[in-house]
Amino acid sequence: MSGGYAGAPPAPVVLAVRGTAFALALAAFTHTLVQGLVGPGHALAFGLLVVLGEAARRGAHPGEREPAPLGAAGALAYALLGDSAGRPTGHGALQVVAVVVAAQALAAVPRAASGHRVDADRAARRTLTVGFAAVCFQPLYNSGQAVRWFGDGLAFALFLLLLLALTALCDALLAALLARSADRPAGPGATPPYAPLLGDELRALAGIGPAVGATGVVLALGVAVAGLWALPVLCGPLLLTQVSFRRYAAARTTSRQTVSSLARATEIAGYTPPGHARRVAALATAVGRELGLTGPQLTVLEHAALMHDIGQLSLLDPVAGGATVRLPAAEQRRIALLGGAVVRRTGVDPAVAAVVEQQADPYREQLPAARIVRTVNAYDDLCGESVSGPLGALERLRLGTGHDHQPQVVEALGRVLARGGLTPAGAG
Repeated sequence: MSGGYAGAPPAPVVLAVRGTAFALALAAFTHTLVQGLVGPGHALAFGLLVVLGEAARRGAHPGEREPAPLGAAGALAYALLGDSAGRPTGHGALQVVAVVVAAQALAAVPRAASGHRVDADRAARRTLTVGFAAVCFQPLYNSGQAVRWFGDGLAFALFLLLLLALTALCDALLAALLARSADRPAGPGATPPYAPLLGDELRALAGIGPAVGATGVVLALGVAVAGLWALPVLCGPLLLTQVSFRRYAAARTTSRQTVSSLARATEIAGYTPPGHARRVAALATAVGRELGLTGPQLTVLEHAALMHDIGQLSLLDPVAGGATVRLPAAEQRRIALLGGAVVRRTGVDPAVAAVVEQQADPYREQLPAARIVRTVNAYDDLCGESVSGPLGALERLRLGTGHDHQPQVVEALGRVLARGGLTPAGAG
């Protein structure tokens, strides 16, 4: 996450998260330097595991929620580590934070030297979530309370899983906060609602999240029984999971590149104004979030918005401004159906083709995503006519809610535009 759009200062929430993480790291280093390093062998082993996990980020794709799963699992394991080969370890929560922060900093050096951006927000989030897990576990373990309450059998493993779930929730809350503050330009949807973003993060936990968390718990329990020899043995399954996830992410990236290329085809051929598809996709996604769409629903909405005009390539002569609303209803329907047929041949989710095919239908017969694309597309077309301006365009959409546009979509569009400022077409 960027923590702000290019050229703008980070949002207050981003500064608060970074500041809290920095204060925690400073306290951890100070405590460790004063008290000395407890169990240096374990600190070195888990620190190297985090460094290796961060180094494996090289193959990560944009949009991956956890680009360094091995590093995350190693950090969690150290936070939840009690015994090692049957002997107590004795390191505390602050030493856990110090080791994880030092490992992240060490792994960031070659990335920064090679010109890659260091993701300060992700590092801050990792620091706070690992610190949360360590603070919940280490005091209970070091005081002996955890053993008295849960023993060292199944109940103890369930206790670790509970801490893992709470840590995952903490991470999702932070990730949603940072995502909400990441991009704050004076444009549509500048500050999206928090609840849909949190829902996205919670659903993302069903991806590689369980593998990361389970590996962290298994590493901690494995070291408790067998010592540090358990680390290389137990990391194998997560590495295989990471390879599989990267392949999936690569396929997803290729699909999005295909969609973006097709979306630009109508602009290059002169059928739609420059930037039209990108503007409609960005604004439609913001409206979709406003209406509660999340995860895969937003992906379908974005791809359909990018490709909604692809059927215009069948026209002998471009429509002025790309606004097919001036054409007869039968011609609009033909263009929409042809666009859907083209989308189906790209291998994109069939739901995207369904949305494109419905663009000429009355809104009561459309899918929710199709209603959003239709309304946002009309708004961009009206702004492009330069006869009514953003306010006038929105008012004309409200007048068309009897047949052409769903009232709830128009009102959601109005709320998104009000938050970001009414922005005329072409501003983005």
